[in-house]
Amino acid sequence: MLPSWYLLVPILLPVIGGLVVGLCDPVGKKDRPRTWWTGSVLALSLLSVLPVLFSPALELQLFRLSDNLPVFLRSDDTGKYFAAVMSFVWCLAGFYSFGYLKGEEHLPRYYAFCLMTMGVLMGLCFSGNIITYYMCYELMTLLTVPLVMHEMTPDSVAAGIKYLIFSVIGASLVLLGIFQLAPYMSSWSFAPGGILDAEKVAGHENTVVAIALIMALGFGTKAGMFPLHGWLPTAHPVAPASASAVLSGIITKAGVLGILRSVYFLIGPDLLRGSWMQITWMSLTLLTVFMGSLLAFRENLLKKRLAWSSVSQVSYVLFGLSTMHPVGVVGALLHVAAHALIKNTLFMSAGSIIRQAKHTRVDELEGIGKRMPVTMWCFTLVSVGLVGIPPCLGFVSKWYLAQGALSMSGVPGFFSWLAPAILLISALLTAGYLLTVSIRAFFPGKKEHAPSPVWEKCEAPWIMLVPMLLLTALSILLGIFPGALIRLFEGLAGLVM
Repeated sequence: MLPSWYLLVPILLPVIGGLVVGLCDPVGKKDRPRTWWTGSVLALSLLSVLPVLFSPALELQLFRLSDNLPVFLRSDDTGKYFAAVMSFVWCLAGFYSFGYLKGEEHLPRYYAFCLMTMGVLMGLCFSGNIITYYMCYELMTLLTVPLVMHEMTPDSVAAGIKYLIFSVIGASLVLLGIFQLAPYMSSWSFAPGGILDAEKVAGHENTVVAIALIMALGFGTKAGMFPLHGWLPTAHPVAPASASAVLSGIITKAGVLGILRSVYFLIGPDLLRGSWMQITWMSLTLLTVFMGSLLAFRENLLKKRLAWSSVSQVSYVLFGLSTMHPVGVVGALLHVAAHALIKNTLFMSAGSIIRQAKHTRVDELEGIGKRMPVTMWCFTLVSVGLVGIPPCLGFVSKWYLAQGALSMSGVPGFFSWLAPAILLISALLTAGYLLTVSIRAFFPGKKEHAPSPVWEKCEAPWIMLVPMLLLTALSILLGIFPGALIRLFEGLAGLVM
């Protein structure tokens, strides 16, 4: 059995490794030793998470802000799941960056913030209460701003500032919710079903419901939920592709986990089910799903198209949580993994195209499949999964989301048909904005007879291809064999309902 102090290892290991790169940079101007150091820290950090995943729940108190306000870590099943997804995908994105950013300036700074963010994310996953979570959440925001601003162009600096402003607004809403909710809490530890004192809540139900919506809006900012979604389509086009991948696939999940903790482990779904908060929240998620898909369909800039896609797809997860039905929650948790695997692959593919072929717009990609076949096959296969076509994991998650929508109760009856209809329309739009890229890539038509230099191979190096291939393969394998994940999430849904 692991000692409780081991929870600090997956947090401190990447943080210390990042500080060494950023402050000391012992390898000087040489790229290869720095890459080896960063890669070793990434790999060791991922390996350090594994013992926590396969051990009983651990708990470690760090310090107290006051006599009754502890800051502590705990590894429950929900935290373990998010830690597994975040650490694995973050590690692969880090290795991808070695090829994508090779030869660029400011690499020590990028690697330092990349490693430190990975450690803070593990702290966020293993937070034992909302105060610990909020501290890690804010630190994560500060550490990811330099990733957005990495290239230090006027556009990237402006995007980083916008990202910071939106994040501060969202965090302020969360903090307001914590302050207002504190008098109704019976403890400061996350617990399935919520930790509110029924006697204190009696007579103040509407106040608590309003607080729940405020916190959902606050955490929803990071998850890209309307109306505080505007940072996503601004930040992604200017950030390096390796940063865009984790901003979309991982950082947005910090907002998802915050809402999951607030609704199911802090307030409790029983109080919110059938309330105006649930109806409002669900309406916002469905609006975001449709709006993001429609704007992605209309967008010609490749990375911005993928950014609008993230706005839509992360709200699939939020919609599943808003159903407050076990089947919908299972679908939401499945889509967390599906979206993380798929969207990171899509952004990595886009980055490979930008770096190798120097194309940034969709209308420039005719025949790119002949020049970059591995990259475009990865793009195509995960696109099929994001549309929701079997055998990919995206099909399984969207099937459960649709079933959850049909099975939910406590909301107006028209939601039972409106929600699946919007999910279906969004899936068709997703096919329109992703599969058309693959059609252009592999079936360019008359432009196939252009001069031969245009069709020279320009495939990405192996350090960029391997992460894409692993993520693609895993998204398919988990779709073919989803049983273990489904059983895990059914158990979690049963606990919190």
